[in-house]
Amino acid sequence: MADKIFGIHGDALRLRSQRLSMLASNIANSATPGYKAKDLDFERAMQEVRGGSDADRAAKGNAGYRIPLNPSLDGNTVELSTEQTLFAENAVGYSTTLSFLEGRVATLTRALKGE
Repeated sequence: MADKIFGIHGDALRLRSQRLSMLASNIANSATPGYKAKDLDFERAMQEVRGGSDADRAAKGNAGYRIPLNPSLDGNTVELSTEQTLFAENAVGYSTTLSFLEGRVATLTRALKGE
């Protein structure tokens, strides 16, 4: 029933949350020697979800290591400015999806109250 009410947006929120965690981990480990930056291909994961796949399975299947433009000498592949930009973009998408879902919940609440 939740799928009918929230549609694809619940899965999108879950994927965006997982991507935010990955990007935050990259930022936190930007000075850790040998750390490999990870990311989630959100668009490909969403295509899999639209095709009927579970969001968690789609996230695992579309997560991987990012190839840096300028690798560091200590083997760390985090490029802080890239990570911060991707984090901000994903956070905006997360907030937008959450606002949409909040609107849906508010509409359902009003309908249940008979307003």
